[in-house]
Amino acid sequence: MDGHGRVDYAAWKAGDTGVLAGWLSRQDAHPQGRQEALAHWINLYNAFTIQAVLQRYPIASIRPQLLGAPNWLGFLRFFSRREHRLGERAISLGEIENGILRPLGDPRIHFAIVCASIGCPLLRNEAYAPERVEAQLDDDARRFIHNPAKVRYDAAANVLFCSPIFRWYRADFEAVAPSLAAYILPRMAALPDPSRPEPRLRFLPYDWSLNQQPPLSTSG
Repeated sequence: MDGHGRVDYAAWKAGDTGVLAGWLSRQDAHPQGRQEALAHWINLYNAFTIQAVLQRYPIASIRPQLLGAPNWLGFLRFFSRREHRLGERAISLGEIENGILRPLGDPRIHFAIVCASIGCPLLRNEAYAPERVEAQLDDDARRFIHNPAKVRYDAAANVLFCSPIFRWYRADFEAVAPSLAAYILPRMAALPDPSRPEPRLRFLPYDWSLNQQPPLSTSG
């Protein structure tokens, strides 16, 4: 993985994928406590996603194409199929996200779980640990909101441009803040003038391209 959160899937697939499979086979389905649960299930979501991509690689996106158009059925299957094993349990990415992580009531998970797309948060180059997960999630939120590709503020127009992740999971953010802007603005590096009305929201396009490292140049 590089400093931009991109994965070298080609090298990983050409090498040994058994280490990842072995680690996943040793994971328990019953973590104890909130911090342990957050770290455990975020790690599993990201690891299962990488495993799913490696099984399909080479691909350009987790959103496949069919006759030149997005194949939404194939896309939904990526998240809904119970193709991942956790002991004797078969589980889907959607179950981890919507049935386990989101009920924990912490919207920062949306800056940590990575669906293998450029539009996602950057994948960390370390695992989440129960004793550090709060600091890691705070760092994830800061990194996401300070990334102008994900969030930016147009002061002249008083418009807050943000990732559609905020629209898709609006209820999670507004469960802990009065509005999306009220959640985002205090976490920005440069705060808008507090005397101005709350900015209007505009949602940026989402890049479904695979979060893979570009091939090394062979020129010159």
